[in-house]
Amino acid sequence: MKRVLLCVLVLFPAWVAAQGYPNRPLRMIVPFAPGGASDFVGRILQPRMSELLGQQVVVENRGGAAGNIGVEAGARAVPDGYTFVLGNIGSIAINPSVFPNLSVTPTRDLIAVSQVVDVPSVLVAHPSFPPNNIKEMIEYAKANPGKLNYASPGSGSQNRLEMEVLRKLAGLDMVHVPYKAGAGPALTGLVAGETHLMFVTASSAVGHVRSGRLKALAVSTPRRMEQFPSAATTEEQGYPELKASSWQGIFLPLATPKEIVERLYSVTRETMASPEVVQRLANGGVIVATSASPAAFTEFVAAETQRWGRVVKDAGATPD
Repeated sequence: MKRVLLCVLVLFPAWVAAQGYPNRPLRMIVPFAPGGASDFVGRILQPRMSELLGQQVVVENRGGAAGNIGVEAGARAVPDGYTFVLGNIGSIAINPSVFPNLSVTPTRDLIAVSQVVDVPSVLVAHPSFPPNNIKEMIEYAKANPGKLNYASPGSGSQNRLEMEVLRKLAGLDMVHVPYKAGAGPALTGLVAGETHLMFVTASSAVGHVRSGRLKALAVSTPRRMEQFPSAATTEEQGYPELKASSWQGIFLPLATPKEIVERLYSVTRETMASPEVVQRLANGGVIVATSASPAAFTEFVAAETQRWGRVVKDAGATPD
């Protein structure tokens, strides 16, 4: 009898919270600084999510440590559904293998609610770089061993790891040039001609490619993208292993009541089905991609964590 009473006392507050959810503003933690791909996605989702929830969703940028600070803040938040994280492939699936002493393990300390988008990767180069596709780039690199360099936001970034996969597959001798403070400075350096090429998210590349400041050599999507009409997919060019994206998704603190998880999942799905949201994301080179269920997203995150863990190990990636 005492055990039953104890269970009731423990579960009753969570049940009560779920019944009136939400009745105050919510916080969406974006674990990166304003201006990046995650911030771009979060601010497009925010108005529609607020409308559907009947409460204001406030975007809170908690950048630093490659996204680890924001993810930890989300995991340590009260599990009442009023704080959730917009995590991405780097902060959720790659960082656990790069940073050996994280205080939070996403697959253990967060509830995966749903994927929301795929942000495809694009292999871009400075306009003065002679090659125009992967084949030409490989031929150029092999003809100039050690002279071709590529930019990234750091050793353990997805940008760098994608290039490492290509470098290993093709047997290339290339120089890695890491930049601090995110992909922005690395992209700026590429535009300025400081480096030759890099993998970057489509949302970050599209404006530079449209203006002619950069050119696209390949896209990582299953199909070509209208934003990059001259770039064939990595699979078309013989490298299906490079089919990847900087996916993003919604995560809640562990122990959040199931009813709240299901409510936020339903709102997330409805948000991503909004024609206005879809169009605004597409304009920035971002593709809507939602999960069939929280369980399906949980399995996806676990598989991605294992996949990129192997790449990190092979590349010897370490914290910068």
